[in-house]
Amino acid sequence: MPHLAGNCVQVHASCVSVAGTGVLILGPSGVGKSDLALGLIDCGAMLIADDRVELSLRDAVLWARAPDRLRGLLEVRGIGLVPVDTRVEGGPVGLVVELGVPDRVPRLPVESSMTFLGHTLPHLVLAPIQASLPAKVRLAVRLLGQGRLRPVPDGL
Repeated sequence: MPHLAGNCVQVHASCVSVAGTGVLILGPSGVGKSDLALGLIDCGAMLIADDRVELSLRDAVLWARAPDRLRGLLEVRGIGLVPVDTRVEGGPVGLVVELGVPDRVPRLPVESSMTFLGHTLPHLVLAPIQASLPAKVRLAVRLLGQGRLRPVPDGL
């Protein structure tokens, strides 16, 4: 559940910047949010925040940043809290990826969105802990940038 503090919402999530697009990664504790962030960082993404993400509006853009005490830290299960070069103090969020129960993830999803602080973002539900997961997120960011992240038409 998000925590509200003035015009800021804090969510239990991870967030990385993939090619300049912030990807907010949601899901229950232990599902693999940090693992996905690590996989994306290994492919060139930049860490914005891990475990807790502060969301706020900046000039009508949803902005993510890490709480001060967690900035630059990534939890790597089995290794511990690892310092990660963030090179960013935060960034705009353009996509929400929710890690869901694998047998409930739709093969052909319909359009979905999530709203934070009155700002609506495209939302994907993906199965956690799959080797292809970072590639799927990078593909979604590319399609979003091209205006081609669309739901499957009815009747297919």
